[in-house]
Amino acid sequence: MKLLVLSASTGGGHDMRAFALRDWWHQEGGECEVFHPLESTFWGYRLGCQFYNLIQKKLPLLHFFYFHFLEYASMHKNASRIIGAKNFAQKIKLSAPDLIVSTHAHLNHGYFELSRLSSEKQSPFVVYCGELADGQGFSRHWINPKNDLFVSPFEEGNLAARMRGMPPGKTLVAGPLLRKPFYRGNHRFDRSEVIKDLGLDPRLPIYLLGTGANGVNHHIPVIKALNQAQIDCQILALCGRNVKTHRLIQKLAPTSRNMVVPFAHIEAQSIIDLLKVATWMLARPGAGLTTEAMVTGCPVIFDLSGGCMPQEKNNLNFWKARAGTILTSSSPAQLIQLIRSDCQVPQLKIPLQTSPHLLLNALLKLGESKPKK
Repeated sequence: MKLLVLSASTGGGHDMRAFALRDWWHQEGGECEVFHPLESTFWGYRLGCQFYNLIQKKLPLLHFFYFHFLEYASMHKNASRIIGAKNFAQKIKLSAPDLIVSTHAHLNHGYFELSRLSSEKQSPFVVYCGELADGQGFSRHWINPKNDLFVSPFEEGNLAARMRGMPPGKTLVAGPLLRKPFYRGNHRFDRSEVIKDLGLDPRLPIYLLGTGANGVNHHIPVIKALNQAQIDCQILALCGRNVKTHRLIQKLAPTSRNMVVPFAHIEAQSIIDLLKVATWMLARPGAGLTTEAMVTGCPVIFDLSGGCMPQEKNNLNFWKARAGTILTSSSPAQLIQLIRSDCQVPQLKIPLQTSPHLLLNALLKLGESKPKK
């Protein structure tokens, strides 16, 4: 069965889920391709994605305006509005998928219509929404009652979808969609062994500085603040695709008061080890990294430097509702105050099955069903 997954590189979570689904689908013996309509069919949409990532890095608070502009502009609401529609139609004809899954809010209306107009196959169209809960940043574009199925990791997301008009019979709670090593039974963890391999001291706290796939972080000022405040700790810094930050930390490490270990792009299994060995993680409240912290049980202090994006508020709502409280830091100085206050960092632990079988089974069932005329 041939699956086409539609995604976009705004942030990192959409692509993470798209490529995770591709890998799981391959394991099931099916064909799968991930395609980026916004970036691949029109240069203006590609610039829009790049602008999204730029302000996420430089000033997240600006996303309040950008998010609401996109909400009301509805540039991809109808097939007739989409620039580069012919390019997308050509892709559908060449791929001839048995099933289409979207992991991005802006691909579920106009592109859905184009997929139906471009092929006689009338492939079932499924939306996997990674938002953890309702909130200011839950886009109305996620919801299209004409889609065949809306899938969310948790009931909170499905409730938000139904409140916005998605028929209850077309919603499914399928659990998180993550890379394979995050699922139970696929990974062995030995804390003492990980500490030894990393050259860490088991007597000192281990602070993990997290980052999304696009490398958004404030690691350098945090590391300097921890040194200047003479906080005894060990620092593990995830840098993702941010080569500049990785190099700067490498230069800073030899003279740092505390041990600092930077990591460039690393495999999921290594990230699991770091999340499990850490005393806590400082990271922005993106859906992807927040979910990974929950399934590994890593306590989190949420980094709100530069402001909070509307989409991030959804995830903070989820964490607060489930854990009862959240800790946030808007600056290195505030982080130091939190550490010195010796407050308990909140933790959530969400169990996983051995695979995202609820999602995979639903997709297989839809793909095998007769196409709707």
